[in-house]
Amino acid sequence: MKLSRFAALASSLLLAAGAALFGAGQASAAADFGYVALGDSYSSGVGAGNYDGASGNCKRTTRAYPALWAAAHAPQTFAFTACSGARTDDVLSGQLGPLNSGTDLVSITIGGNDAGFSDVMTTCVLQSEATCLSRINDAKAYVTNTLPGKLDAVYNAIDGRAPNARVVVLGYPRFYKLNGTCTAGLSETERSAINGAADHLNATIAKRAADHGFTFASVVSAFTGHEICSGSAWLHSVNWLNIGESYHPTAAGQSSGYLPAFTNAA
Repeated sequence: MKLSRFAALASSLLLAAGAALFGAGQASAAADFGYVALGDSYSSGVGAGNYDGASGNCKRTTRAYPALWAAAHAPQTFAFTACSGARTDDVLSGQLGPLNSGTDLVSITIGGNDAGFSDVMTTCVLQSEATCLSRINDAKAYVTNTLPGKLDAVYNAIDGRAPNARVVVLGYPRFYKLNGTCTAGLSETERSAINGAADHLNATIAKRAADHGFTFASVVSAFTGHEICSGSAWLHSVNWLNIGESYHPTAAGQSSGYLPAFTNAA
């Protein structure tokens, strides 16, 4: 009986020691983990509110998916350089500083501003349907002919600075639910064309990301049922009192749209 109890005690101690060592290994791995969040307003969190005053016009917020992910996973280092209005050249010139060989994870949304989507939306809201559709076609032509090279430059730079990192490239949502609750504003033809342009942009980004060995995370399915005109939108429609937040994810869009897509990919 005594030997049995001794054996049980010894077994318990060995299991406890193993668990402690395993837990220490996990803690060490977590402590060595570095995450860098790059990109434009969809990554900085424009539209979600509660902006960090120290980030200035970049409008970074703790409600953005990178900050939410970092809060949940507690990496040892977290660099948040995404900035509202950023284009590919801005990422190259001002956001890559924190990247190094010890960076384990990188996230980025980029390409929408290069394609001129802000101008597309302004044109479509203020001008005729024909002018809107023409501007959309111009944007799609840019995405086809020019944006791939711009994305390659960014992706090459990321890979060069952080060769060991898992890189997650996130896409953009479709803006509109067709035949939805909206009774005024853009025509269904315009809304459909804008959605089609978003799909074209996402397909281009996804192809370039894949060719660089990066992971593309689509948010289209997450936002389905939560587009503008859905009655439960996770995107701001045009906001004349705060025009910069127009067509950006709300706090719910960040936490329930972007965050799960990133978490699954990361």
